[in-house]
Formats: sequence, structure tokens, C-alpha cells
Amino acid sequence: MISITEAAQAHFVKLLADQAEGTHIRVFVISPGTAQAECGVSYCPPDAVEADDVEFQFNGFSAMVDEKSAPFLEESSIDFVTDQLGSQLTLKAPNAKMRKVSDDAPLAERIEYVIQSEINPQLASHGGHIDLIEIDDGTAVLQFGGGCNGCSQVDFTLKEGIEKQLLERFPTELSGVRDVTDHKHGSHSYA
Repeated sequence: MISITEAAQAHFVKLLADQAEGTHIRVFVISPGTAQAECGVSYCPPDAVEADDVEFQFNGFSAMVDEKSAPFLEESSIDFVTDQLGSQLTLKAPNAKMRKVSDDAPLAERIEYVIQSEINPQLASHGGHIDLIEIDDGTAVLQFGGGCNGCSQVDFTLKEGIEKQLLERFPTELSGVRDVTDHKHGSHSYA
């Protein structure tokens, strides 16, 4: 479920050495399954372990995950990276905002998963997002929002980014994408 690199494991062991005996780490998701989901790591002293926690054992410590967060932390990874600017602990949880769906789930659910876990995080850097409105005869009907609404690059983003990504993932089930947004340029639009 959660992979922790050797560098991150060594970092946690070093941090936990200064804590009370039996203290582990807790990996969690606040507001799991929503667009506001945020992941975190904290200390987990022995008296904070809950009966329904899931325990993942690593070299010298355990990572505790509450039952509600567990399905949203599938395929997550923690790394400890050192570069010229210093050291940083990174937590990547691609399923935090939306629980991973099975390969045999309805097409709309699988497309929605890709939108929430891959496409919207990319668009968020420009303050934008997309929503799947419907699937109409093999075409994903999308609506742009936020900074994407009225952006001069929206057609390029739709065809060269989103459509290519979705057709690559669903080549036999999807024939294209269509934008139904009433684009109005304004101060919210990404330049």
C-alpha cells in the first residue's frame, strides 16, 4: 500500500530516536475522497494507536494508517530527497482525492478517476480544473472551470493534453472529448 524509500526510512528512524519508546509514524488523509484532500505524516505515540489502525512495518518503525484513510493511500509513496536547496520529505498519494476504481468499473467512473488523480492536479497549477459532464456516444463531454475558463490556450489543452491522455488510457472505449464550457475571459482566466 505505502512504499517508503530507504532514505525516508532512515530519516524516520533518526527522528523517532528522539521520541518516546514505541512511537511510530502516522500517515493520514484529511478529507479523503474530496478535492480538498490533504495528506500528512505525524508522530504516533503508543497511546494514539487506534484499534482499527492498519499497521505497515518497516525497518525500525511502523507506519500507522487509520481505517478511513487506508483506501485513499493505495499506491502512495514517501521519499526523502536532498538537493542543493536542502532536504525534503515528499508524500505522493495519487488516490487521496478519489479512491482508485477497478478496471471493470463503468467507463465514466474510470474517466473521472483519471481526471481527479492525474489531469486536475496538472491544471491546478494554472488555477483550473475540468469536470466530466457525460459520455455521449464515445465522446467525453467536459466542462472547464477556474483559470481554464476563458483561457486562450484551452483548445490546445483540450486536444493536445486532455484528449491525448484520455484516448491513450481508453483507446477502445473513447473516441474523443468535447468542451461544453461557455468560455468567458475574465480576471479568473489564466493568461
